[in-house]
Amino acid sequence: MKERLGIAGSGAIACGLAATAAQHGEVLLWARSDRSAERARGAVAKWCGRLSEDPIADRVTVVTQLDELASATFLVEAVAEDHDTKATVLTELGRHGGDDVVLATTTSSLSIAQLARETGRPERFVGLHVFNPVPRMELVELAYAPEAVESVRERARELCAALGKTAVEVPDIPGFVVNRLLFPYLFSAVDLLEETGLEAAEIDRCMVLGTGQPMGPLALLDYVGLDVSKAIGEAIGTTVPAKVQELVAAGSLGRKSGLGFHDYAR
Repeated sequence: MKERLGIAGSGAIACGLAATAAQHGEVLLWARSDRSAERARGAVAKWCGRLSEDPIADRVTVVTQLDELASATFLVEAVAEDHDTKATVLTELGRHGGDDVVLATTTSSLSIAQLARETGRPERFVGLHVFNPVPRMELVELAYAPEAVESVRERARELCAALGKTAVEVPDIPGFVVNRLLFPYLFSAVDLLEETGLEAAEIDRCMVLGTGQPMGPLALLDYVGLDVSKAIGEAIGTTVPAKVQELVAAGSLGRKSGLGFHDYAR
């Protein structure tokens, strides 16, 4: 891997990306607090142990000061799917990155052009939408700020190839391709649940066995996180079912909280 990757974030996407990149080179990962850093080290170590018998987790350095990412050549923001949160981090990354740095976001639904402007360096900005779990999912949706120069675009393509991913260049529209098509389907499963009284497990079983999908739609919403799913739905302009909004308001966010459409505490 030619680039030295710096990742701002410590959640599932950030840690999965760090572990994936650790197979190919050195990685810096930023966490907001010592507690978040400790959790991130554990998550990265777990993934790295699955990916290699070698101690590749040692290649990931977790830091708690954002300016410690300054030595990276390719800086990726991977924080919560919220414009203001991402904009704050990207503004800082834009200040700390070197003259030749590439700046990227892992957003799955927000405007690349708008986020690019937050950095003050839109000509060096790309959308790098990786999918969870990053080590297993092959696709990366690449979207560019209109100002992005060709050398930056090419480096983004090269990074995807170095990580063993397939990059598909997509337009900068809400949800890109996958989420633009996926979330209306997922939310239609919630509507069906409400209309029929079927159990979530029954709907999921039908879709897994009937269409060959690895996971049913309600289980997938839980996996993504119902709060994240709600944010994506709002960003792409599709109606978020009342049931999803009720669960989010109650703190039932899916797998990460232990309860969503399915009960993960059992």
